[in-house]
Amino acid sequence: MEINIDQIIYWEWGFFKLNATLLFSWLIMLLLVAGAWLLKRDLTPGRKMSRWQALLESLVVIIKQQIEEATQEKADKYFPFISTLFLFIVISNVIGVVPGAYSPTASLSTTAALASCVFVAVPVFGVMTRGARNYFRYYLQPTPLMLPFNIIGEFSRTLALAIRLFGNIMSGSLIVAILLSLSPLLFPVLMQAFGLLIGVIQAYVFAILALVYIASAAGIHNGSTSASIT
Repeated sequence: MEINIDQIIYWEWGFFKLNATLLFSWLIMLLLVAGAWLLKRDLTPGRKMSRWQALLESLVVIIKQQIEEATQEKADKYFPFISTLFLFIVISNVIGVVPGAYSPTASLSTTAALASCVFVAVPVFGVMTRGARNYFRYYLQPTPLMLPFNIIGEFSRTLALAIRLFGNIMSGSLIVAILLSLSPLLFPVLMQAFGLLIGVIQAYVFAILALVYIASAAGIHNGSTSASIT
């Protein structure tokens, strides 16, 4: 069991190294794009639809309901970013149960990149909703002396997102590997099943936290534009 999957190198050319983190991140992105294209190609209106389309539509409805419950607003604005984030993370978390595969989210570089996406999305959605002046002036409240603390809060929140996801996925994979070497077959299998559940939960938690940060920046809670962004 490799603790750091960044050190698993499949191909190297000069300064470029194709490690397990990059390889499986690209595979998951390819899987999502190919799956979306295949499902979109066979979409049919009405009640006569394939099982895959029914499953996809159910997933879309569930994600939209979660977004609307969290934001008290129509989900259309946030759905593309949040759903993509959730699907990538959940597949990244559970792919580790496949023999020979590694979870990209077991690498801090992946979780840091995902957290950075949220870090950038927060001001983008905030400016889109409030306007640049109204959004950035909240960093100066309740007094301009709070500016450095509000900025530190943004960075610490991003760091917490990255470390929380990385720690849970990496430690789960490590525990299963240790149990597999020490215990009979049945117990590690149960732990793998438990790991799948944890992977889905962690993806949900990450996506919900990202949504809460973005919604707070947009100032939509309680129907007011005065929500805190910290």
